[in-house]
Amino acid sequence: MAKCYFTGKHKQFGQSRSHALNSSKRSWKPNLQRRRMLIDGKMQTVMVSTKALRTLVKGS
Repeated sequence: MAKCYFTGKHKQFGQSRSHALNSSKRSWKPNLQRRRMLIDGKMQTVMVSTKALRTLVKGS
């Protein structure tokens, strides 16, 4: 399963509800991007959420 390396965000599940209150299963996917980063002295390709990526850019 795709998961953010820093925040741990992953796919969430729920239900869509119509006006007649019919329900159908659906999912919400986080906006994950593949990025190469220097982690523990080695270059690694990790999945990072865009919110975490913006925080990392602001911090440096």
